[in-house]
Amino acid sequence: MTLATVLDAIDTDLDAALGRLCDLLAIPSISTDPANAGDCVRAANWLVDDLSALGFKAEVRETPGHPMVVAHGGDGDGPHVLFYGHYDVQPVDPLDLWNRPPFEPALEDTPKGRVIRARGASDDKGQLMTFIEACRAWKAVHGTLPGKITIFFEGEEESGSPSLVPFLQDNADELKADIALICDTGLFADRVPGIVTQLRGLVGEQITITGPNKDLHSGMFGGIAMNPARVLTRLLAGLHDDNGRVTLPGFYDGVPPLPDDLRAQWAALNFDADAFLNEVGLSAPAGETGKTPLEMIWSEPTCEINGMWSGYTGAGFKTVLPSQAHAKVSFRLVGQQNPEAIRDAFRAYVTRNLPEDCTAEFHEHGASPASQMATDHPAFEQARTALSDEWPDTAAFVGSGGSIPVAGYFKSILDMDSMLIGFAKDDDALHSPNEKYDVESFHKGTRSWARILNALNG
Repeated sequence: MTLATVLDAIDTDLDAALGRLCDLLAIPSISTDPANAGDCVRAANWLVDDLSALGFKAEVRETPGHPMVVAHGGDGDGPHVLFYGHYDVQPVDPLDLWNRPPFEPALEDTPKGRVIRARGASDDKGQLMTFIEACRAWKAVHGTLPGKITIFFEGEEESGSPSLVPFLQDNADELKADIALICDTGLFADRVPGIVTQLRGLVGEQITITGPNKDLHSGMFGGIAMNPARVLTRLLAGLHDDNGRVTLPGFYDGVPPLPDDLRAQWAALNFDADAFLNEVGLSAPAGETGKTPLEMIWSEPTCEINGMWSGYTGAGFKTVLPSQAHAKVSFRLVGQQNPEAIRDAFRAYVTRNLPEDCTAEFHEHGASPASQMATDHPAFEQARTALSDEWPDTAAFVGSGGSIPVAGYFKSILDMDSMLIGFAKDDDALHSPNEKYDVESFHKGTRSWARILNALNG
């Protein structure tokens, strides 16, 4: 019995696999809403039952929040893999923008092809089920699971993962494997399969500048009183120079050069930066001078202003000189940049440049380092070849502009690299109304995992 037999089984069982996915999607496992706590438990139990039917030893593990699902199964001489996904989903608000009830999943024909429409279809239930369905087909054909596999499903990813780190620390010996597989990413340009090998870290800061002890009449105090809104905008503008480079001292410490092999792979992707920006009403890259568009969003650190407010912002006009001005600033990190050092540098910059009569207050909003995978591990090239065999375009090692903290925790706590492989598309409406997952992504994603597991255990 060959890989082709497993792929045939996946093709034959597609309708039944879609039915199982719809059963899982019908469970409203919203982790942020206490009213759905029971639904999160129900989703975890559904997965345990399904994994148990495939021969895994599967359990629901309690946490102070929503439960984890842990399962072990299979054997063999290939690498022991840990597969991670999350069964919790985002809230559905605003409900009136959905074209159908978000937890009544359905298959729909669209101009771009057939899709599965429901909350969680792409993020992340559809993705995690591609792996389970690959294991199901393998078991049906071979009578065994494809190698030694540990499954780890989380129920709090969409609510900040408060239980994740303690759980990993308490269960490190049990969860450690040779390599982790994470299915929570997407195709590049909706067509090229990618293995994400670097993720940016994140630092979030909220700043409040206070000047006078109350709002002032701008006719009486304008010109003589310090305006914190003016102070704040000057500070924020000073975070970048005229070439788009961040000005904080030491900000680029730990930023590595882009390896030549990755540079060549990224160039071969023929990324259309104009089209990418045109879709959001823009036309020109605004990052650091001399960097390619993909470098700007994958391998270079950033400093961005996410929100600003001060004074009167209601209807009409009020000639007020505000007492306070506020901003939210985030930093995306790469390589070995130290999140706490970046936070300290930002606060020192603000404090150093405050004028007389103004004070600054800071509130932190998380800090996580970047993750960079060791692509010299043989599993990476084996997986890239397997993906290339399934999809029309050759697979590539790619970066991600976002942050997926679990990959960093797998490295720092379990000393294990991760391969992030996913099949979502840019128009899947993640976290938005009318979320969907292409049937092609689900089908070829399942076939892809079968090929990857075959390659790893070949």
